[in-house]
Amino acid sequence: MLCPTCGTDNLPGSETCKNCQLDLVLRRVADSAVQRSLLEDHVNVLPRKIPTTISPTSTVGSAIALMLASNVGALLVVDDAGKLVGIFSERDLLEKIAGVQERYADLPVAPFMTARPASVSAQATLGSVLKRMDAGGYRHVPVLDDGKPVSVISVRDMLCHITKLCQNGKDPRHR
Repeated sequence: MLCPTCGTDNLPGSETCKNCQLDLVLRRVADSAVQRSLLEDHVNVLPRKIPTTISPTSTVGSAIALMLASNVGALLVVDDAGKLVGIFSERDLLEKIAGVQERYADLPVAPFMTARPASVSAQATLGSVLKRMDAGGYRHVPVLDDGKPVSVISVRDMLCHITKLCQNGKDPRHR
């Protein structure tokens, strides 16, 4: 059975993907706009956010400046071919640099980034993205197409979408 989130081929009858650990069987029937959206909608219903990217050799100082200028909490780290190799987030700054590195501004981000971050494809459902964020404690999940980032989903994006669904009980897809 192919995982609808990551595409991994799993043994027939498996309930959880061996790669991403997400449910392969949807057991719930949606009884609200929020549940329906989480179970059925793919990430493309969210506003597409062009990811802010840097190279692994970019300095921590330039990464911080870019995060501030772009008002983002995470930068996607891509190689020369544009493929995702890591993510550099506020959490990386706090856990790996603040109070640990005295002179960090001119150091490359590569040693401090989170390598091979969890990601999703554009075919992933919102529910699978939310579950992945919850399970991994992530606030940002890259959306990839052929290994290249095409968008990034933040917890704030998910919260805004769910809030819109809850307003007056209306589904924003059916206005």
